[in-house]
Amino acid sequence: MFSELRPHLVELRKRLGLSVLSIFIGFIIAFTFHEIILEWITAPLNEALAQVSHLSKKAADGMVTTHQVGGAFFVALKVSFFAGLLGALPFILYQLWLFIAPGLYSNEKKMVIPFVVGGTVMFAVGVLFAYYVVTPFGFQFLITFGSFLYTPLINIEDYVGFFTKILMGFGIAFELPVFAYFLALLGLVTDQTLKDFFKYAVLIIFVVAALLTPPDVLTQLLMAAPLILLYGASILIVRMVNPHIEDEDKEEITETEEDTNSNA
Repeated sequence: MFSELRPHLVELRKRLGLSVLSIFIGFIIAFTFHEIILEWITAPLNEALAQVSHLSKKAADGMVTTHQVGGAFFVALKVSFFAGLLGALPFILYQLWLFIAPGLYSNEKKMVIPFVVGGTVMFAVGVLFAYYVVTPFGFQFLITFGSFLYTPLINIEDYVGFFTKILMGFGIAFELPVFAYFLALLGLVTDQTLKDFFKYAVLIIFVVAALLTPPDVLTQLLMAAPLILLYGASILIVRMVNPHIEDEDKEEITETEEDTNSNA
């Protein structure tokens, strides 16, 4: 049994190694521009703090701080790794495709470009949606709430970790239609499969939204609502690729094929 798995494990190690190498190269490149990247990441936070300064009558305004001696350096490493991972995503998806390609038919192997491009585009859409829609609402609500009593001092290390988690969560979640399409292409799911799982999917979506977003209802809904819509879009996509066929229809198709073969 191990001898049968060994070639697959060797191939998996190769693809993982190349993926890690691509992330490392992206990390090195991103580190040279970490100040620009960090400025982009902290823009929603700075806007929320500016809103606090406008609304609050206290002498002290909110500010971003660090609680560690090497805090700025470790934050630079974190944002560089995050940017490197995003930059290497197309190559990582390509390596994933190369790993599963040997088990596909020749016509299915031609879908590599749609898989890589579609996966990259949907991930980017999820990240941009989180950045321009979710985080501004979430951060402004959380930071401005109670600002008339307290001065917000935001730890940059905690903020970067929390921010990247939200963006990665949305990016991965927006991959749902892409993976549903290719699972349907492989015949692993049908539209009926997704319909039957819908009520469980809604529960999972709200649990994931509660874990990945700030503890306020608005932000959680901003994540859950698009995911439910994406799940519905996935059902429509799967219906076009691999629609569910009733048993009676399957029997008719089988009989038709048998008649065709006998006549031939």
